[in-house]
Amino acid sequence: MLPEADIEELHRGAYLSLCSRKHWEFVHRQHPVVVLVAWTPARELLLVEQYREPIAARTIELPAGLVGDEVGSEDEALLDAANRELEEETGWRAGRLTELMRCPTSAGMSDEMAVFLHAESLEQVGPGGGTGSEDITVHAIPERDIDAWLQAQRREGKQLDPKIYAALYWTGSR
Repeated sequence: MLPEADIEELHRGAYLSLCSRKHWEFVHRQHPVVVLVAWTPARELLLVEQYREPIAARTIELPAGLVGDEVGSEDEALLDAANRELEEETGWRAGRLTELMRCPTSAGMSDEMAVFLHAESLEQVGPGGGTGSEDITVHAIPERDIDAWLQAQRREGKQLDPKIYAALYWTGSR
C-alpha cells in the first residue's frame, strides 16, 4: 500500500505501480533497492553487465537489487539483501557493509530511493552471474583502468549507469 492518502493508484504490477498525486504521474517502487559499491582486495571495482528491457540495451552497472521481493522473504533485512545480491550477481561476499547514502534514482519519474552501500572486506565465494532469470556478466576493473574501460564500453554501444560515477566519487576514486 502507498504511504500517502492523496496518492491515487492508477495501475499495479508485480513490482511497480503507476500513481498520480496532484496531477503528477509517477512510478511507485514496491520494494527498497540496494546498490553496492564493492572494491576487491586488488582494488578492482566490481561492475555487472546485463540486458535491460526498458531501454533494449546492455548496461554496465553497479551490483544492485530489490529487498524482500521474493515470496517468503518479504521481511528480509536490508543488509542481508545487499550481501545476497552482491554474492548472486558478482560471486563476492562482503565482511562489512556501510551505508553511503539514500537518494532518489529518478525524482521526476519515480519515488524509488536507492540505498548505496560500501561493501568492504570482500571474499570471492563463487562465479556470480545472477540467478536463473538473469544473464549477468561480472567485470572486475582495476581502479587505474576504470575511466578508459568505461569509455570503451560506451563506444561499443553499451549504456553506462551514472550511479557508477557517484560511487567513484563517494569512495575517493575521483
